[in-house]
Amino acid sequence: MAHWRLAITSQILGLCLFVGNASAELPQLVSHNGVEQLHVEGAPFLILGGELGNSSASNREQLQPHWETFQTLGINTILAPINWEMIEPNEGNFDFSSLDWLIEDAREHDIKLVILWFGSWKNSMSSYVPAWVKRDWKRFPRVQTADGNTTEILSAFSDTNVNTDANAYAAMMKHLKMVDAEQNTVIMVQVENEIGMLPDAREHGPIAEKTWAGNVPQQLIEHLIANEDALTPEVRKIWTTHGKKTAGSWADVFGKTPAAEEIFTAWHYAIYADKVAKAGKSEYNLPMYVNAALDRPNVLPGKYPSGGPLPHLLDIWKAGAPNIDFLAPDIYYPNYVERVSEYVRPGNALFIPEANRAGRIESGPDLLYSIGELDAIGYSPFAIDSIEDAKNEPLGQAYKMLSDLAPHILELQGTDHLRAFRPTSNYEGELDLSDRTAIFGNYEFTISFGSPWRDKSEQSPSAYGAMIIQTNDEEFYIAGRGVTVKFKSLNTDGSVAGIESAINGEFIEGEWKAGRWFNGDQTHQGRHILLDTEKYSIQKVKLYTYQ
Repeated sequence: MAHWRLAITSQILGLCLFVGNASAELPQLVSHNGVEQLHVEGAPFLILGGELGNSSASNREQLQPHWETFQTLGINTILAPINWEMIEPNEGNFDFSSLDWLIEDAREHDIKLVILWFGSWKNSMSSYVPAWVKRDWKRFPRVQTADGNTTEILSAFSDTNVNTDANAYAAMMKHLKMVDAEQNTVIMVQVENEIGMLPDAREHGPIAEKTWAGNVPQQLIEHLIANEDALTPEVRKIWTTHGKKTAGSWADVFGKTPAAEEIFTAWHYAIYADKVAKAGKSEYNLPMYVNAALDRPNVLPGKYPSGGPLPHLLDIWKAGAPNIDFLAPDIYYPNYVERVSEYVRPGNALFIPEANRAGRIESGPDLLYSIGELDAIGYSPFAIDSIEDAKNEPLGQAYKMLSDLAPHILELQGTDHLRAFRPTSNYEGELDLSDRTAIFGNYEFTISFGSPWRDKSEQSPSAYGAMIIQTNDEEFYIAGRGVTVKFKSLNTDGSVAGIESAINGEFIEGEWKAGRWFNGDQTHQGRHILLDTEKYSIQKVKLYTYQ
C-alpha cells in the first residue's frame, strides 16, 4: 500500500537540499527505508558535486574564478584534494593554509566540501608524499616487485609508513574540527586516492614475503565464515575451491594465483587505510570512504591497480577496514550502469566521486539513474573546473532539476515510488535502447528513449534519461530529457489508463510553479508523455482510468 507521507507541503519543500539547525550536528550516514543517506546539519543531503582536477586546489588565485562557475552549474559540493606534501612540508611542522582558504572560499559561495586526502597513495603511486618521505627510502620503504625492482610506491607493510601518514591525517582532522565543527563546510573525507598495486598483484619485499607465508588473520577467516552465503562470487569461489580452510597461510587458504595474491594485497591495503581513518576519526568523526580505480575485463591482477576496494574485493575491505564508512567507484568506462550497480550493497552508501570527466552528455542520465534508481547519496564528475560554458552545460540543468526535486527524492529513496531509467551500454560502448517497464501501484509505465516525432539520426540517446516520482496513487513528477512514457492500467476490471493532466513547470523557492498545460499535441492527444530531447524538464502528470 502506498505510504504517502509526501503531502509535501512548503514545510517539507523548504528542506530543498538540507536544513540547518541552530547548533550544527556532525555529518553522518543514516539509514532510511533500508538505504544509506547522508545527513548534514540534521537533515538528508544530496551531493550534487564536482571533483577538482588533481592540482586545482593547490593555488587559490587560479581556482578563484571557478567558484562562480560552480554556482552557475548548481553544484552544492566540491571534492577537493589536500596534499600531504603541502600540509607537512617538514616532519612535524604543519601548514594548513591551503585547507583554510579552501574552506573560506567554499563558505563564501555557499558550497560544501569533500576533502580528498592525497596521502600515501594517489592513483596507486606515492607521488604526493612529502619530500622528506620521498628522499628517506630506508626509513619509508617502497614496494619491491617480483623481479627485485623498487617502485615509487610506499610499502603497505611498514609501520613507519602507516603511522606517519596516520599522524598527518589526524592532525588535519584535528584542525578541521577546530575551524569547521560549527559550520560543517567539510561534510566527508576520502582516505587516500585510488589505492592499487602495480605492476604485480602483491608486494615481494622481505616483510611482504614473510607475511604471505604466515597465517591468514583470524579476523578475515571469521568474516568469511559468518558471511559465506553473501560473499562476492569471486571471493567465495577462491575460498571454496581451496576447501574453505579456516586456518593456514595465504597460499593454503586462497591458492597461489594472481587472484589469491590480490586478496592478500586488498587485506593489507584495507588495514592500512583503516589505521589512517581510525586516527582521523579519533580527532573528528566525519564520514570517511575509500575510492577505487576499476579493473578492466579479462585483465589479470597486477595489470590494473589491484587490491583496492574493487567490486570483487568488497568483502575483504569490509572485514579489514571497519572505520571506513563506505567504498566508492571511480567510473571511466562506458558500462556505467553495470559498474555502479556493483557497489549497491546493504550498509554501503552509494557515492560516485569520479563519474568520468565533466562535460559528457552521459552525465545527466548517469546522475538520474544513480540517485533515482540506485539511491545514491551523490554524484560527482571529475575535473569540474574544466567546464567553460556553465550556462549551457546540460549537467547544470540536471543539477537544477534535482535540487528542485530533492525533498521528494530524499523522502522516497529506498521505496518503489522512485525510479529512474537510462539506456545501458556495454564495455564496448554499444547502447541498449530497448523499452523499460515499471510498476507504480495500479499502473504499468513503458519508457522509451527518444522522440517518435524526430528522425533517429537527429537524436542523441546517450543524453536521454528520466526519473519518475510517485507522489500519490495517481500523481507523478516525470523529469529528465528525451524519453517517451506510455501508461497501462493493471486493474482487473478492464479499465484503460488515461492522462488527466500533464503540466510542464518548475519549482520556485520550493513551490511548484505550473507552466504550460500539455493536453494536446504534446501528449499526442493523451497517448503519452514526451520530455524534450534538447533540455531537461519536469512534467507534473495525473493519471486516471476509464472504461
